[in-house]
Amino acid sequence: MKLTAVFQKVREGYIGFVEELPGANTQARTLKQARANLAEAVELVLQANRALAKKSIGKRKVIREPLVLAAE
Repeated sequence: MKLTAVFQKVREGYIGFVEELPGANTQARTLKQARANLAEAVELVLQANRALAKKSIGKRKVIREPLVLAAE
C-alpha cells in the first residue's frame, strides 16, 4: 500500500497531510520534522480508528483478518 503525503511551505515552516487518510495532518518548522510528524500522525489516526471500531463492535461476533493491498 502506498499513501500520498502532501507538504506545503508556509511562513511558519511546513504543513502536511495524507491525501488518502483524513485526519492525518501536521505542521513543523522543517520539512524533515514535518515528515516525521506526519508518520506519527498516521499511526495515531490508525490507532484511534481501531479503538473506535472496537468500541462500536462491542461484544458482537465478527471476523477480523489482515487486509494486504498490493503496492502500486
